[in-house]
Amino acid sequence: MSQNPGVKKALFPTPQDAETAFYDALPKCDLEAMMAVWGDDDDVYCVHPNGARITGVEQVRESWRQIFTSGQRLSFRLRESQYLQGMMLSVHSVYEHISVAGESRARAPVIATNIYLRTERGWRMVAHHASPAPVGAVSEAEPRRSAPPKTLH
Repeated sequence: MSQNPGVKKALFPTPQDAETAFYDALPKCDLEAMMAVWGDDDDVYCVHPNGARITGVEQVRESWRQIFTSGQRLSFRLRESQYLQGMMLSVHSVYEHISVAGESRARAPVIATNIYLRTERGWRMVAHHASPAPVGAVSEAEPRRSAPPKTLH
C-alpha cells in the first residue's frame, strides 16, 4: 500500500461520488485528491489517450504527477455518460471533452471507461482507460445525457 499511514482517504459512498472527485481533481492538478479516488491495490491500472497501460499505485501516481506538472491546465465536460452498476463494481463510460487553457481550437473528444470497486472504505477507482473518440462520434453541442445506473442483481 502506497498511502502514508497518517493520511486518511476520503469516503466515497457511491461510484458517482468517486467519479465526481476524479474529474474535480483534474483541472485543479491536485495529486492527493486524484490519488484519494484510486484504490490501494497494485492491480489498479490507467491508460491515458494514446498511452501504454500503467499498472500499480505508484506508477499511476507518477503518471498523474507528470500530467499535473506539465504546465497544461485542463478542463473537462462530460457527455453521453453510461453506467453499469452492480453491488461491488461499477463501470462508467463517458465522452470527455477536454479544453486546454490557451488553446483556441477544440480538441477531439476522448472516450473513457472508469471502473470503480466497492471497498470497506467506500468506492475506489481501479481502472481508467481513455482513448481518442472516432471523428464525428459525439458533438460538443449535444446535450449532456446521463443514464441512470443499471443495477445488476
